[in-house]
Amino acid sequence: MSSPTVTEIFKRALELREKNPSGSYKDLASQLKNEFIGKPFPETAFLTIPEYDNIVPEEDWTAGLPVTLRGIQNEDWDDVIHGIIISLEQVENYPKQSGREDDPSKDWRDRGARISEAEQKVLEKWMPEDLMAINKRNYAGN
Repeated sequence: MSSPTVTEIFKRALELREKNPSGSYKDLASQLKNEFIGKPFPETAFLTIPEYDNIVPEEDWTAGLPVTLRGIQNEDWDDVIHGIIISLEQVENYPKQSGREDDPSKDWRDRGARISEAEQKVLEKWMPEDLMAINKRNYAGN
């Protein structure tokens, strides 16, 4: 029996949440625990969940990972699942509490906006004109 990864547990939490979006986090935690109890604990080397920088600041979507790590180290599924639920709560609730996810005033989410000017200068300096023209045509076509 292979051990699940933290990412797999998190994705399973997302799947269950999608099936029952109005369910409580307590019920979700109970369901996850019932599914994973008795299985080997995740390896700490793979302590990660998918990135959600486009929705939530990193310090929020990773908030549950220390609790999950403690659970793995102590072989305690309650802590492992609790950490997953903390991160899930942040991913779900931050956009609701901070406004729309696609709010243009939240430019910190658009990493490209911060580097676009520098990127353009580099392209103009180092990319030959003929390649630049092809690139602009291709980009305009999308």
